[in-house]
Amino acid sequence: MNALQGQHIYLRALEPEDLEFVYALENDTSVWEISQTQTPYSKFLIRQYLDNAHQDIYEAKQLRLAICKNDSFEAIGLIDLYDYDPKNQRAGIGILIQNPENRHQGYGHQALELLIHYAFEHLFVHQLFATIATTNQASISLFTTFGFHCVGIKKDWNFNHGIFSDEALYQLIR
Repeated sequence: MNALQGQHIYLRALEPEDLEFVYALENDTSVWEISQTQTPYSKFLIRQYLDNAHQDIYEAKQLRLAICKNDSFEAIGLIDLYDYDPKNQRAGIGILIQNPENRHQGYGHQALELLIHYAFEHLFVHQLFATIATTNQASISLFTTFGFHCVGIKKDWNFNHGIFSDEALYQLIR
């Protein structure tokens, strides 16, 4: 069985055909708060990023995968390992399902389950971490379902829409 294949979704490497999807997602201002983005990305920059998406996680220190329904090649979201640190055997993990109609369908749950397993069994990480806004109850619920524990709160960490907000650090140790 493919390590990145689930019952309803699979994870795959990014392809040049994902240009429009990644462009739309990176420029969706409603998710900039989650991704810490402050400026739009050009198609040129996204194309360059996709051209280099073949880089090994050891070289790029990140792995971004498309989340796809089993019956389609079209991406419905992205899931990332970032700040990969092979020496200390840890990585950050983040997930975003683009369209609201695909949220709360179990796709994010299955994608996170697959990537956690992949990180522990194939990359041999010792721990995963996620930074989540304390107001993002959907993400907190998703990550805690897999045993992530809140290990700290960064007070007034993010400034969005004229308001400072707290961010929590969640950690899963193998």
